[in-house]
Amino acid sequence: MGERDRLRDYRGKRDFARTREPEGRPAFAGSAPRFVVQIHDASTMHFDFRLQVDDVLKSWSVPKGPSPDPKDKRLAVPTEDHPLEYEEFEGVIPRGEYGGGTVIVWDHGTYEPLSHDREGRPVDFGESLERGHARFRLHGSKLRGEYALTRFRKGRDESWLLVKASEGQAKGPGKAAGTPDPRRARSARSGRTLAQVASDARDS
Repeated sequence: MGERDRLRDYRGKRDFARTREPEGRPAFAGSAPRFVVQIHDASTMHFDFRLQVDDVLKSWSVPKGPSPDPKDKRLAVPTEDHPLEYEEFEGVIPRGEYGGGTVIVWDHGTYEPLSHDREGRPVDFGESLERGHARFRLHGSKLRGEYALTRFRKGRDESWLLVKASEGQAKGPGKAAGTPDPRRARSARSGRTLAQVASDARDS
């Protein structure tokens, strides 16, 4: 399936004459796949967790946000694929547009696919997601280390769990670098809060 077809649902929900969200351009080559975690102050505050798979960002809505604590099991609900340049999107989606509200980039960086089969052979990351379990290591400014996404419900109410792996005595991010109060959190791109991004948009 081509990139344009994979983004059909994304484009169908948006009027790009009104929103500054990216429409999607041809895929670019990169040395490592990217990830981004955005905070979205929509009708319900939530985090959006996105992983580059081929030429799109596979996306999940994570109400409580990713956690660096292996004891935390975070619900992750899949949403439509987004274009790769959405990794850089920060701003205000107009009211009346799908997902209207303020967005900041809480964290972004690269990741390493870690999924293997029972014989220890690497499994294509997109295939591992189709099978319902994918492991990966994040290299972000706030999130680092091994995580896993596991599907526990299929069908119309498809649901996943996002969990940090236990990695022995290795030190991960401290408590202050964990999932923050979203209204106080600052962007990894601009250092702004949600309120500051919204204010800047009103003044522009």
